[in-house]
Amino acid sequence: MATPTAPGSSVTYDRNAIARMIDFFTIDGTPWPRRLWDVGSLLGLEELWEAGSWAAQKVLSTAACDWQRNELRTIVGPDVGLGQKELRRELTTLLAAPLPDPSPARRRLKELIEHARSGYVDRWAAAVDTTPAQRPKPERLARTVASHLLDLGYDANHLAAWANELNARQATALEVVQSAATLAKAPEHSFDVLVVLLAVPERPLAEQQLNWTAKGKVIEWLKEHNFSVQGLRVGGGFRYQVNALDAYGAANQAREMVERMVARSSFQRSNRGGIVAAPNIWVGGHPQPISLLPPARGANILALVHEGHLYRVDGERRLIDDALELAAPLNQGALGPAVAGGWAAVESLLTHPDDPQEEERSGKAVAADRLAAIIACSWPRAELTALAHRHSPAEPDELSSALDGCTTNIERARTVAEGLKSGSRRPRPSGRKLQRHSDMAAIDRMARVVDDPRRELNEAVKTFRVALRRLYRTRNIVLHGGSTKGVALQATLRIGAPLVGAGLDRLAHAALTEGIRPLDLAARAELALKLVGGETALSVVELLEPRRG
Repeated sequence: MATPTAPGSSVTYDRNAIARMIDFFTIDGTPWPRRLWDVGSLLGLEELWEAGSWAAQKVLSTAACDWQRNELRTIVGPDVGLGQKELRRELTTLLAAPLPDPSPARRRLKELIEHARSGYVDRWAAAVDTTPAQRPKPERLARTVASHLLDLGYDANHLAAWANELNARQATALEVVQSAATLAKAPEHSFDVLVVLLAVPERPLAEQQLNWTAKGKVIEWLKEHNFSVQGLRVGGGFRYQVNALDAYGAANQAREMVERMVARSSFQRSNRGGIVAAPNIWVGGHPQPISLLPPARGANILALVHEGHLYRVDGERRLIDDALELAAPLNQGALGPAVAGGWAAVESLLTHPDDPQEEERSGKAVAADRLAAIIACSWPRAELTALAHRHSPAEPDELSSALDGCTTNIERARTVAEGLKSGSRRPRPSGRKLQRHSDMAAIDRMARVVDDPRRELNEAVKTFRVALRRLYRTRNIVLHGGSTKGVALQATLRIGAPLVGAGLDRLAHAALTEGIRPLDLAARAELALKLVGGETALSVVELLEPRRG
């Protein structure tokens, strides 16, 4: 058996960084606590610049834009990719005052973003290429690089393959970041994408389009590109020439065009919704067809199964029932309905007519803050429970014996938390090396939480609040601005959907097991964040539990 690597070693640093990147790029299967929780700094700056024009049109409030700007000042502060001298000084100056549209400051911000983009990842590579004591923490490095590449427009599937390849050859963290810098500089490529239609109502209209491809030509194209045609019923199709950073991104663009066609067909008097596309999209040069159905965005509400309510839809409808229907498009719905429905669910549960009108929390932003508190309170319990189940040393140890005596997940989570607090019973995860390094990173995060719960949890609340208020602003852009082209729209759902799912899961669990109302659970969470680790001995694993004497 190999000797375990010392926690502070360069090898552990390298493996933890790449393992976390793979977590962030794994769409299906990564639980919400291990996903990305925010966008990158550059996209945050672009979003702020765009917000100015929406504020000028009264779609966003001035208070919302000022809050966004002030939070961004805090977020970009530790980002070494934004420079240390002149670039940093100019950015700090611009973010210190409002950026109305039009204004000289806003025009300068646009120019500054482009200067910051050039060499952004290279500056992070330089930060890694230093002494172990000075280099950034692997978690922050992984989050920064992963979010930047996703924000640029790379698809998570493509990046997962890239990261797994680097991991397979044991690339160092520096080599990973240098490779990411190459990706960041790469131009878009032109892709030949084929969409096959199985049903083509109003065929003459389709045949008038220059990119229409008849049945025979569809089969010919598929065979020419080495795709199987077995069992494929073809009514014709469309070929699109699209520019994208990778084949999955090209397929995403084609998927959006199919969604637009299908949406238009729903307005026909006859053959309503009659356009039917094949279940896959084919991209020239890519070895496998890509599913037409987009991957789920990670909004998982497990309480419906755990509490036996998946099929229990009869009887009196509750507030949570309506919210779940509103949020249904979050996972695989089109962008606009997903944003609108997701926020509608949050607002319906966590606002009240008697909420005080605060300048800083304009509109219904208070709902985002309340959900952020609930999610933060559920985070330690979720991670500690997972680590309890992952603990599997080669030989049983003291933690194994303690876990064997537990009968519930809350007991298991509490046992792991106590072990981390004492420092003598750290979990020892088993399984694939990659999974172990992901677990080790989670152990480090949870060790910080149990050591200083109030500080760590309130930092998490700030992060969740930023993500959820972004969802609120994006909803306003979609519904009040009538636009689905916001610069951060896709990133909003990538980040927000898993968080909304996590919050709704806790709200559903509380409603189904305790009968507690959403606003009451939010009050419990907000108070718990103030009391945790204090004189009441409130533990990080029971923040959302009813207090019993």
